[in-house]
Amino acid sequence: MQTLGDEILLDDTSLLVSETDAKGIIVYADETFVKFSEYALEELIGRPHNMIRHPDMPKAAFKELWATVKSGNVWQGFVKNRTKNGKFYWVYATVFPFGKDHYLSVRKMASREEVEKYSKLYATMRASEGR
Repeated sequence: MQTLGDEILLDDTSLLVSETDAKGIIVYADETFVKFSEYALEELIGRPHNMIRHPDMPKAAFKELWATVKSGNVWQGFVKNRTKNGKFYWVYATVFPFGKDHYLSVRKMASREEVEKYSKLYATMRASEGR
């Protein structure tokens, strides 16, 4: 795993996969997600997926995500996650309905250009949420 300060960098072959129930509780996490989250599998299963949400993420992004997938559609977007040890990593996520009231999330590396773009956009969104 490569790092850049407190940021963990995914490589272009890493895919992080997790499944949640309708309440956002993790019911499955693959080895790659476990590795990058820095949590043990036992610490993830049965816990809310938002436990890895980085505070830099605007609330509106997740409101849109849940509205999209609960309506039966696929959501795609960029997400900054926080690890157990306080580091962070950026991903491009695809979240879709899976089975009855479950959701599957597949995440891959975000490019440096996308990270820069969404860091600025999310900072603007968070500032407007604070008003």
